[in-house]
Amino acid sequence: MNAQPTRVAVLAHDLFPHRAKTATGVLRYADYDVAAVLDRSNPGTRASDHLSLPDGRDAPIVESMADALSEGEIDALVVGIAPIGGGFDESWRGDVERALEAGLDVISGLHYFLAEDDEFAALAEAHGATIHDVRKPHPDLTVSEGRASEVDADVVLTVGTDCSVGKMTVSLELTRAARERGIDAGFVPTGQTGIMIAGWGNPIDRVVSDFTAGAVEEMILEMGDTHDVLFVEGQGSIVHPAYSAVTCGILHGAMPDAIVLCHVAGREAIHGYESTAIPDPGTYVDLYEDLAGPVHPGEVVAGAVNTSSIDSDAAAREALDAFGSQVGGPATDPIRFDADELLDAVLDA
Repeated sequence: MNAQPTRVAVLAHDLFPHRAKTATGVLRYADYDVAAVLDRSNPGTRASDHLSLPDGRDAPIVESMADALSEGEIDALVVGIAPIGGGFDESWRGDVERALEAGLDVISGLHYFLAEDDEFAALAEAHGATIHDVRKPHPDLTVSEGRASEVDADVVLTVGTDCSVGKMTVSLELTRAARERGIDAGFVPTGQTGIMIAGWGNPIDRVVSDFTAGAVEEMILEMGDTHDVLFVEGQGSIVHPAYSAVTCGILHGAMPDAIVLCHVAGREAIHGYESTAIPDPGTYVDLYEDLAGPVHPGEVVAGAVNTSSIDSDAAAREALDAFGSQVGGPATDPIRFDADELLDAVLDA
């Protein structure tokens, strides 16, 4: 992506907020003014009715792109859903077409490239709109040279027990917390939502397998001598039946000095692969550290847990303490509480 749009609508039909992680990330972190969220399941409500948001980041929920256009001037439509496999749902077509007909740019992180859809491409050309498929990697990627450890910055990687457990969120919360302490921190985006938020990055899950580690290394080398610490957004899980290869490529390409293990409280099986049980946290610590070690030793120093399914703060604290004891370090929910404990553990390491 080049210049970021200023005011956007975010498409999140039927899955907002819990299965629309791109919409959630854009609302919380992107330098956009979100004019409206498209969700035909919850029209007439507001994003803050369904999601914890920082002050000033709220938006109305509307039924369609036509309704969103009544919210005032809009520059772009962001596809805010990242389904398994990255496919395009035909029920979204009318909203994308309406946006293009209005001359709005469309930003998508799907594996289905909207710019290669003949109908969308024709509409974009006819109305002076641009389609940004952010999951399309640049053509000059190559294999890793094993050089990420040479940078001046300390490298921190978030890893997960599963997909969609908050790796990007934790990376961004750590980046923000570090900057608030006066630390020169950088965020390294590896997925479509992170790229939309940061305005740059390599979409690692779309990269040729041989180039995965190299695509991560490229970003580390680009930023590593201009920051004191880099927070790298992880992807997938090392035990995921579909995405473990991406996880391993990021782990070896980033050569992290410290690792934060992310989890969703109460999740017992891999989402979408319910026959694959999630191992205990200690097993993940051993797996990630043993896999990282031969390339570059990296220690799991803390845990981050999404406790949104737990009603009381006291019960959430109990769950965090239990997770931390299994990880062998502090654990917290940086959205429910804050990221200070995680940042302290990273800095101490």
